[in-house]
This record gives sequence, C-alpha cells and structure tokens, in this order.
Amino acid sequence: MTATIRVEVVSSEKSLYAGEAAMIVAPGAAGELGILPRHAPLLTRIKPGVLKINLPDGGEELLYVSGGVLEVQPEKVTVLADIAERGGDLDEKRAEAARREAEEKITSGAKGLDYAKAQAELAQAVAQLRAIRQLRKKR
Repeated sequence: MTATIRVEVVSSEKSLYAGEAAMIVAPGAAGELGILPRHAPLLTRIKPGVLKINLPDGGEELLYVSGGVLEVQPEKVTVLADIAERGGDLDEKRAEAARREAEEKITSGAKGLDYAKAQAELAQAVAQLRAIRQLRKKR
C-alpha cells in the first residue's frame, strides 16, 4: 500500500479539498514545494499558483491558490488560502481581462498608482492563466 498524507485545503469562503494524497506540489513563497508523506514540519507562505494534489489512485486534483499559509506536519498538510478555486472553475476570459487591466495600470504610470497592488493583481491573473493551461494539458 502506498503511503499517504492527509490534505485539507480551505479558503475564507469554503473547503475545497479534504482527503488523502500521495504527494502535494505547492507554490511556496520561495519556490515550488514537493511534499511527501512524513515530510518534516514546515510553515510557509504561499504565492499565487497551482496546488497539485497527486491522489493515491494515480489521479490528480489541481487547485488555484492565491496567498495564504501552508502548514506541513508529518501526517497532515493544511493549506489556508486567501483565495482558492478548483481548476475547472477558473474563467479564462476573466483571468485574461484581469491580466490586461493590471498590465495597462502598470505601464500607464498613472499618478497615485499603487504599484504593489497592481503587481499583485498581475501575479494573480498570470497564476490563474497558468492553472487553466495546466488543466487543459491534463485533459
């Protein structure tokens, strides 16, 4: 029997996943993290990106997460995401429009523009588009 680790992914609005996984790949603040069962304890921020949950049966679950915290214990991984959506629920047209709008804000150099906020919006839109493309490849 393959070793598994318990995974819970929740946002401020809902629980998106609760179950067993063979491996988790998460967008950590310092780069992608691969987490296997019995991983050493870890607490880190997450950045916008794709959370990939490899299921024990060989399938996978792709979730988009943006901001939040990832906690790893030897038998459990908890993702407390600011924003989280199932890959299939992402709207490509909306994400593309958000990317264009954020890029226009940044390049316009408008007076009083909050560059940090605009950069965060751009990163979030790009991460959503990346999640959509990964999901499309999976099909």
